[in-house]
Amino acid sequence: MDNRQLKMFLALADSLHFAQASAQCHVSPSTLSRNIQQLEQQLDVTLFERDNRTVNLTRQGELFVQYAKATLAQWDVFKSSLETDSHELQGELSIYCSVTASHSFLHQILARYRQQYPKVEIKIRTGDVEQSIPRIHNECEDMSIAAKPDQLPPNMAFQTLGISPLVFIAPVERCEVQALIDSGQYNWNELPLIVPEQGLARKRLDQWFKRKNIRPRIYSEVAGNEAIVSMVSLGFGVGLVPKIVLDNSPLKDSIQIVEATPQLKPFEVVICCLKKRLKNPLINSLWTAAKEGIDN
Repeated sequence: MDNRQLKMFLALADSLHFAQASAQCHVSPSTLSRNIQQLEQQLDVTLFERDNRTVNLTRQGELFVQYAKATLAQWDVFKSSLETDSHELQGELSIYCSVTASHSFLHQILARYRQQYPKVEIKIRTGDVEQSIPRIHNECEDMSIAAKPDQLPPNMAFQTLGISPLVFIAPVERCEVQALIDSGQYNWNELPLIVPEQGLARKRLDQWFKRKNIRPRIYSEVAGNEAIVSMVSLGFGVGLVPKIVLDNSPLKDSIQIVEATPQLKPFEVVICCLKKRLKNPLINSLWTAAKEGIDN
């Protein structure tokens, strides 16, 4: 087996979808399948249970995930140690963040980083911010940009990038929701609400409702802040998002902020990684670049 096969295996173990994994690895599904079969033959075990509809890791596959991640991490450290004399890092870094974070924070960090380390390959995966910390905990990515949790996992390192208030938002265009907001006499128990389905924002919103003795009328529970902004702009209800999401949204002109007291505790936006991975020169170099950006 080689590192390329290990990367293919981890891509499939992460997505559990041959088409998605093959696209991520820039190979055909048949090539991906052939390499997985070769791994299984070499190990003399079944790594995946698969049929026409589903793909799942076996117990042996779950164990091999840990081996593959550790092997690739050690390879990166070894390669970086060979490059110390030339002061020119090479290798690959994977980063997970929301679309908003990629514009608001990651772009500035990488602009500086690429000037210092042009030979380091950066792979970015975007998605729901609530997956940022789980994906680091499960070692799916090297680093991520996330909302700092109230309870910090002891095995993770966090570095603050910025602060974003949590704000209630409503549509600007004339509709039933907008009319209720503009009247200034709206009742939180009656407003249709579009809320995060889970995560830190939902936790803080539920606490806010409880403090104010509000029984919310939830119209929809949504995964992803950008989707909440979209639904609010169409007049479906009042939503809750980090203000930085609204500031970066192409729909911001069709949205108004609804004043609410007391204000919810803001998001502390952080870059994070596993503490043990900071020994990796590649990961440490990006961590340092992010810190230098904050200090400046």
